[in-house]
Amino acid sequence: MFDQLGQRLTNTLARLRGQSRLTEDNIRDSLREVRVALLEADVALPVVRDFIAQATERAVGQEVLSSLQPGQAMVKVVHDELKRALGEANVGLDLDRPAPVVVLLAGLQGAGKTTTAGKLASLLQSRHGKTVMLSSCDTQRPAAIDQLETLAGQANSGFFRAPSSSDAVAMAKAAVQAARQQFADVLILDTAGRLAIDEAMMAEIRAIHAAVEPTEVLFVVDSMTGQDAATTARAFHEALPLSGVVLTKTDGDARGGAALSVRHITGAPIKFMGTGEKLDGLEPFYPDRLASRILGMGDVLSLVEEVERKVDHDKAKKLAGKVGKGARRFGLDDMRDQLQQMESLGGMGAMLDKLPGMGQLPEAARAKLDDKSNRRMIAIINAMTPKERRYPDVINGSRKRRIAMGSGTKIPEVNRVLKQHKQMQKMMKKAGNKASMAKLLKRLPGGGLPGAGL
Repeated sequence: MFDQLGQRLTNTLARLRGQSRLTEDNIRDSLREVRVALLEADVALPVVRDFIAQATERAVGQEVLSSLQPGQAMVKVVHDELKRALGEANVGLDLDRPAPVVVLLAGLQGAGKTTTAGKLASLLQSRHGKTVMLSSCDTQRPAAIDQLETLAGQANSGFFRAPSSSDAVAMAKAAVQAARQQFADVLILDTAGRLAIDEAMMAEIRAIHAAVEPTEVLFVVDSMTGQDAATTARAFHEALPLSGVVLTKTDGDARGGAALSVRHITGAPIKFMGTGEKLDGLEPFYPDRLASRILGMGDVLSLVEEVERKVDHDKAKKLAGKVGKGARRFGLDDMRDQLQQMESLGGMGAMLDKLPGMGQLPEAARAKLDDKSNRRMIAIINAMTPKERRYPDVINGSRKRRIAMGSGTKIPEVNRVLKQHKQMQKMMKKAGNKASMAKLLKRLPGGGLPGAGL
């Protein structure tokens, strides 16, 4: 999400670097291009007008540090305005209430409410230690109730199926009673959606809200809907006291306008961003971090937090023990573990998006960082026998043909995996040899690392 917007903004602000100082003319020229970039990203027109007005006032009013160059000064102004438009700071769920805390999900059909319910249950259990129950008030799609039950099983959370599925309000009341009896900390209620806004749906969800008085009312919106997100957000904002927004499908080909538009129209903070279909694909929303990523400044803090949660520390410790202990200690099993760890972090592309400056990589260079190649390498290693993975030197021509057939790849690809493994073995061995590392570091710009004693 925001790839196109980020590229346009970065290019626009880069052109200011050759200027000696900020003037009203170059500020307005730059912000005119920022305006076009926001409109192309499907940001609603009223939001764009407000954004540009605020940015112009701050830049022309010299609300910038005199020590900054013109390009840096405008980056700061645009960064601060993006952060303001996105909500300033992370706002979590209000869980400090008597149990059960009721979380009501609202949104159109296809926005991802049911999947979000499962993801939210998983997040609350793993990161907050809460016992969670899921229940559905969807009288329109019986399959949605079955889907929610499946997700509850995958998340190891509780599930309540109402005896009757014809009255949404009665279903919601029964779910609250069941959550109270089973001492659940949080009850997540999934509601019916429609293909478009209609009064019957709004009346039903208003009645559910009045009956159960939820602590949180989360508006779930597909980030790929662009301008339509603004219309939907306005309708739900008028019908319900929204406490937060969940942006779904943010890993798709989204221009990002929904994030800025929905926040402006509802006034409700964006609390979560959803990616993919897996249960761990829901993250708290940090406006300052996303603003930095949009402008190519990276999001190292989120990357570190993700590594802390998702990397298998036992395997990492085991690998660290093999550094410098000889090439044979690092087998193809170890290489596969590293590739799988990278996959768990979302692949190379997702990691690079969080590193400063990587958003400015040429498209051709980014295309080479194809995560599919990682998966093919894992498939090739999986097609080997345990002996071949431990002693790759035994892999001859006939074995390569068998491995290629077993992994659905070709012999040159098998050869590339074996070559890359050899290179990694040499790197592992050098990493444990202080003299070799010193030579390696001297080839780097600066001739070494400060304080490394090399």
